[in-house]
Amino acid sequence: MRVDVLTLFPEMFVGVTNSSILRRAREQKLLEVCLTDIRDFALDKHRVVDDYPFGGGAGMVMKPEPVVAAVESVVERAKADGFGESRVILMSPQGTVLTQARASALSSLQHLVLICGHYEGIDHRVMQLVVHEEISVGDYVLTGGELPAMVVMDCVARLLPGVLGCAESTAEESFASEPVLEYPQYTRPREFRGLPVPEVLLSGNHREIGRWRRGHSLRRTLEKRPELPQRELSRYDRECLALANGDSPHFYSLRKEGF
Repeated sequence: MRVDVLTLFPEMFVGVTNSSILRRAREQKLLEVCLTDIRDFALDKHRVVDDYPFGGGAGMVMKPEPVVAAVESVVERAKADGFGESRVILMSPQGTVLTQARASALSSLQHLVLICGHYEGIDHRVMQLVVHEEISVGDYVLTGGELPAMVVMDCVARLLPGVLGCAESTAEESFASEPVLEYPQYTRPREFRGLPVPEVLLSGNHREIGRWRRGHSLRRTLEKRPELPQRELSRYDRECLALANGDSPHFYSLRKEGF
């Protein structure tokens, strides 16, 4: 996969792309990240990319010419390099909130273009001409689109085949296959400050370990994220949930009987 990031601050991405999973993905040639300074496409010698909004109001608006020219340039370059259809995404608080399902869908594409806005926003004609979708990382406003773009890159890159090395690493994560949170994880030592690892995890009984994990996954979701989409609990799920709550079969009935 190739990701082109269009930004006014390309230096912000150096540490992120040269660390952890993104660095590994790049070293393995599974991910290519290209940073483009939108100012390079400005039409004047002062590299001005913003102007006052028509109709008045506070702040400045990013001009359409440099942003559209930058998008068209990276799309043309990617096409010449043999990448498939490009998907142009504007990082925007007005966009659809990023989900694991959307990240998974994006990971199947060959070329992503992430536009990082700034100031009061981007001239609307950019959306009309070159943007396929807008993505938000939450219902709050940040200084610019750089941090959201990093979130999208990280979320998508770790789903690329071969990046994590083990397919199970993503298969059992929170939100991977259904809207539930991941079960608690433990490692050595077996006891720390009076808190032991649950015996079932040391038993080697994979059936019981599976029941324990499923039950605690459901319990965590009900306790921490009850607003997640719900469905009717199966008999197996109810049994696992009861075990996770100390064999109390009435735990789930204290909440809405659905999931």
